[in-house]
Amino acid sequence: MKKFSYYIGIDVSKLKLDVTVLWESAQGTKTSHHVIENEMKSISLFVKDLSKGKKTEDILFCFEDTGVYSLPLAYYFSGKNLSYSQVAALEIKRSKGISRGKSDKTDSADIAFYAYTHLHKLSLSTIPVVAVQKLKLLFAEREKILKALSVFESTNENNGFIPDEIFSCVSSINKSVVSKLKKALSQIEEKMMEIIKDDDEINEQYKLVTSIPGIGTQTAVYLIIATKAFGTFDNWRKLACYAGTAPFPYQSGTSIKGRTKVHPMADKKLKSLLNMCAMVAVRYDKELKIYYERKIKDGKSKMLVLNNVRCKLLARVFAVINRKTPFVDICKFAA
Repeated sequence: MKKFSYYIGIDVSKLKLDVTVLWESAQGTKTSHHVIENEMKSISLFVKDLSKGKKTEDILFCFEDTGVYSLPLAYYFSGKNLSYSQVAALEIKRSKGISRGKSDKTDSADIAFYAYTHLHKLSLSTIPVVAVQKLKLLFAEREKILKALSVFESTNENNGFIPDEIFSCVSSINKSVVSKLKKALSQIEEKMMEIIKDDDEINEQYKLVTSIPGIGTQTAVYLIIATKAFGTFDNWRKLACYAGTAPFPYQSGTSIKGRTKVHPMADKKLKSLLNMCAMVAVRYDKELKIYYERKIKDGKSKMLVLNNVRCKLLARVFAVINRKTPFVDICKFAA
C-alpha cells in the first residue's frame, strides 16, 4: 500500500467517535484528538474540516470493525471514495504490547499509531454489495428463529410426563408460537433465494458452489456472505485459516513438540457448517469416501480426516469459482 501523509485512528462507540489525527513533522510524529457524534452529518462535517488544505488521497482512515456501530463510517467513506481500513480489534490490541489502563482517547491514538506503523499489513476495505448485506442480515435472523424454535419445541418434552389438564394450559399457545416461527423461517429462506436469483453474479456463484457434493443451500449462502461474494480471500488456504480448519504446528526448540492442530480462533459458524458438509460428503461422494476410509485404515483419527475433508471441500469451492464451471465427479469416468 502507498504511504499516506495523515493517519486517522477512530475509536467507535454507539453514540460518539474519538478521532486521533497523526502526521509526520520535522520534530517527529504529532497528533490531535477530536470527539464527534456517530452519525452521518457529524462525520461529513469533520471530514470536510479535516480535508481543508489537504489532498483526500493522502489521508488514511482506520477503525475497528465493531459491527453495526461502524457502518456509518464505512458507508460514508465508501460513498466518498476515501481510503479506509477496518481492522479486527484483537489485531490492534495485540500490536500494542504491554499497556495499562484504557480510555477512548488512548484507543483512538493506538489505532492511528497502528495504521502508521503497520501500513505494510493493511489493505483498503470496501463495503459488500447490497445483495450480500441483505443476505447477511437475513441469515442472522434465520439463526435467531432456529434458536427460538429449539427452545419452544422443547416444551413438548413435558407431554406424557405431567397430567394433560396441566400441560393443556400451555400446549395450544406453544403450537401457535411454533407455527408462526416456522412460517417466518420459510419466508426468510424464500426471501434469501429471491435475492440470490436477482443478482446474476451471486446466483452463478451459488449454483457453482452447490454443484459440489456435500455442500447445501445454507453453507453456500454463508460462504457467499463470509467471502463477500468471493472478493475477500485470494485462495482456499486463507479461507481455511479463517474458518479454523487449517492446521498449524506447535513446537519450539527441543522441549516443546506439540501436535499439529487447528487454532480455536475461527468463524465457528462456518466451521460448523463445513463439518456437517464433510460428514455428508464422506457418505455420498465416492472419491472422498475412499479417501476417508483409507486414512481411517491407516490409523488416522476420524476428526483429523474429517478436517482434511473440510479443507478439500474449500479447495473444491475455490476451484469451481475460479474456473466458472460446475464440479465434475471424476470417479464417474474411472475405469
